[in-house]
Amino acid sequence: MAKRLFDIAFAALALLLLGPLLLAVALWVRLDSPGPVFFRQQRVGRGGRLFCIVKFRTMRPEAEALGPQITVGQDARITRAGAWLRRSKLDELPQFLNVLRGDMSVVGPRPEVPRYVALYPAEVRETVLSVRPGITDLASIEFRDESALLARSPDPERTYVEQVLPAKLRHAQQYVCTHTLWLDLRIIAWTVLAVLGPHAGQRTDGADNP
Repeated sequence: MAKRLFDIAFAALALLLLGPLLLAVALWVRLDSPGPVFFRQQRVGRGGRLFCIVKFRTMRPEAEALGPQITVGQDARITRAGAWLRRSKLDELPQFLNVLRGDMSVVGPRPEVPRYVALYPAEVRETVLSVRPGITDLASIEFRDESALLARSPDPERTYVEQVLPAKLRHAQQYVCTHTLWLDLRIIAWTVLAVLGPHAGQRTDGADNP
């Protein structure tokens, strides 16, 4: 209950304070390329329930039909505004609406598309999906440059499934077993630092020991 109250208060305050920025970004997305301001995609939430995650659109409207569900390096589907929004992580801000609706938490395991959730080992799936997914988590910080990492792979999809996804799931399992409000506040702080600079958010205590 305390976590949910924190989520509601934090998300409401964030939307209130960031309102002018959200409007400016929405206008930029609208003017930069044809298509809707927001991108919606089905993700798997708590208990395996599907929900629509909301982000600022960073790719061409037909992007999902033109390529994989992961982005790799300088993906040609990404718009000019989208490239900057992805680097700054501002495309994630509309997810505070998902938090208010109860689909997500501010901090929690990042929600995946059904295709990748189907690859979770059964016991891992049960653990990870026992909590609301979050806007940020330890894996989001560690893999902040995931697209660049995958771009260096000869088979990005295989690298994601065999290396990146298992690492994310280890973080998710650890979070579910150890999360506290204090840990959530620390992850939020680390996320802000990671967004403000390429090295500022790096932790010195090791990602596996929050």
